[in-house]
Amino acid sequence: MDISEIINKLKNKEIKPYQLDELFNSEEAVKIRRKYIEDMVNMELPQISNYTIDEKEASKKNIENMIGAIQIPLGYAGPLKVNGKHANKEYFVPLATTEGALVASVNRGCSIISKCGGCTVRVIGDKMTRAPVFTTKSIVDAMELKEWIEANFQKIKEIAETTTRHGKLKSISPILIVGRFVYPRFTYSTGDAMGMNMVTIATEKACEFITSQIREEKNIIVHMAALSGNVCTDKKPAGINLIEGRGKTVIAEVYLTNEEIKKYLKTTAKAIEQVNMYKNLIGSAISNSMGFNAHYANIVGALFLATGQDEAHIVEGSLGITVAESDENGLYFSVTLPDLPVGTVGGGTRIETQNECLKIIDCNGGGNALKFAEIVGATVLAGELSLMGALASGHLAKAHSELGR
Repeated sequence: MDISEIINKLKNKEIKPYQLDELFNSEEAVKIRRKYIEDMVNMELPQISNYTIDEKEASKKNIENMIGAIQIPLGYAGPLKVNGKHANKEYFVPLATTEGALVASVNRGCSIISKCGGCTVRVIGDKMTRAPVFTTKSIVDAMELKEWIEANFQKIKEIAETTTRHGKLKSISPILIVGRFVYPRFTYSTGDAMGMNMVTIATEKACEFITSQIREEKNIIVHMAALSGNVCTDKKPAGINLIEGRGKTVIAEVYLTNEEIKKYLKTTAKAIEQVNMYKNLIGSAISNSMGFNAHYANIVGALFLATGQDEAHIVEGSLGITVAESDENGLYFSVTLPDLPVGTVGGGTRIETQNECLKIIDCNGGGNALKFAEIVGATVLAGELSLMGALASGHLAKAHSELGR
């Protein structure tokens, strides 16, 4: 059967696009689907057909109905001197973006931080969460369920951990009640994986145990309405993540003297402090933003795309608070990122190009998730410092104009 016959069968719905993976090798399946789309939209797609990704592995673990790959320009910023517990040297940081001037701005921040001795970074929290929603008959039953979960945590932990070698259930907290609905937030450690799939499977097993046991022991009918009740909170901005943390919680800081600020940023410590207060604190408060920062998402997004992180978690990485505090000698400047869901194994980290980017910063494979989180925090610090300096000195529009953006 030649390609034209297969295309006709696809058009006539005799074969479904995903079934091509069972009928042909991965490379041929991708080509046929691409030809089918070309026929359906009446155009050729020569650019998305050029890539080095292994179709078989990608189709198995990362994508469905694959027809090719897109390209995003990749640059680097650095060297960036990081004084972390896990990342402790200079790094050249890969950044994938289509926003002109972003890499240049982050690179300026890296240069300034490195010339001033580097930045201090620490991971202060490490967790991944899943929060189902249970329905009960009444608030009385809802309270019984909450108290039963609290009293039987160790049993629930043992059941959940039967599904994974690496995941450990650390707590079930908070357990929120709304009307007769119960939202327990399961919190895990997940090793070097970002861990969302890991904790989802573990929580499902735990919920099966909870609903059966409480019926047997208390004669209470409890139904798990949804495995995710949005208290997790996954891939959305949420106050609970800002307060409780999710993924890796990272803080990066640097101190610049007055002389360094004048020389490298062409402004003053007081000016940066004031812009931070007016923009990142008051401006964010009056707009009811949960991102008390200038542009964390820019740097988090460019790093996530480069290194195979789940791009939907960029919205979580946009949460956080920038602190700028001047004194008579200079400026204390820090970024706090409470919600960085990152990993160095699994997901998109295995894709060839993304894995190479992880290798650039010595973070590919197991044992590197905390190091990677520290590098992300340090890079966000560099980008934030550069932009706040540009705003304080009035150079932001000039920089975009000169770079032709």
